[in-house]
Amino acid sequence: MLDTSARLLRLLSLLQAHRDWSGAELAGRLGVTPRTVRRDVDRLRELGYPVNASPGTGGGYQLGAGAELPPLLLDDDEAVAVAVGLRTAAGQGIEGIGETSVRALAKLEQVLPNRLRRRVSALNAFTVPMLRGPQPSAVDPAVLTELANLCRDSERLRFEYRDHEGASTRRSVEPHRLVCSERRWYLVAWDLDREDWRTFRVDRVIPKPPHGPRFAPRTPPAEDLAAYVSRGVSTRAYAAQAVVRLLVPLAEAAERVSPTAGQLEAEGPDSCLLRTGAGSLDVMVIHVMLMGFEFEVLEPVELVETIRTAQSRLARSLARAAEPPARAADGADRTPGTPSGPSAAS
Repeated sequence: MLDTSARLLRLLSLLQAHRDWSGAELAGRLGVTPRTVRRDVDRLRELGYPVNASPGTGGGYQLGAGAELPPLLLDDDEAVAVAVGLRTAAGQGIEGIGETSVRALAKLEQVLPNRLRRRVSALNAFTVPMLRGPQPSAVDPAVLTELANLCRDSERLRFEYRDHEGASTRRSVEPHRLVCSERRWYLVAWDLDREDWRTFRVDRVIPKPPHGPRFAPRTPPAEDLAAYVSRGVSTRAYAAQAVVRLLVPLAEAAERVSPTAGQLEAEGPDSCLLRTGAGSLDVMVIHVMLMGFEFEVLEPVELVETIRTAQSRLARSLARAAEPPARAADGADRTPGTPSGPSAAS
């Protein structure tokens, strides 16, 4: 039979499985009587663990939510996962989360067994984060929590919104979901004034309470909201849009094309479709070329002509670069564009 301390830890571990246990089931698992289970449950409550009990034949014990956070029991894989998550949390674009994560990680590593501390240390020492693109504006965690609560409670949100040019507007929406794309946070919501779904960057949202009233949730604009936001921020937001076939497998393309740069769709074993946008067709040519893949333009047809124009311009540039330097009358070599005569020295 387990001693009292070990038995309490075992009981807590069972309760953290997030299911209902009857007194008889717990007694059988622990090898004690139901009366001992009741005493151990009372001890856990004294330690701050909110153990709920429901009477009757269908009742049992379950660990609930309390007013304070009691100590948690984690198995080896859970402890490593939490430590690695804390290690990378500072790079997720949430203001103030870096320092908090460091404090939490220090507490966790202090009590980790050596075998687990070595695993976490190896991951920390030999992992370098590769962040693509400019660093985003940080999101206030209080704002993020406020939006999440309003989504959960189906309560209207009033806020001030700054667009990419800095202009502010007042908005009233029915918030639906938060979507995190790489290091940006977006809010998908029904805009009451525009009577349509909209996607808002959370770092540009300034809540203006009081909020409310409650509303009946609408059918979302798409089943896959991550793909919906990806289309919005990478394609629909731009004046020029294109569909391109990349002549590489989807998995290979996904290594270079982020959700904010375009939306990828599987097509076959050796190709995939890219839907993307840019400020103009000229910029679109550069955008697609920099991905480094062979490709075929599907639409629009105007993009093909833009590529031909760019090809001609590049060919002329290469031809000029291959020309030998011109020889001046005084016998000195002159590269194309080099000034000569008296004004050259002035």
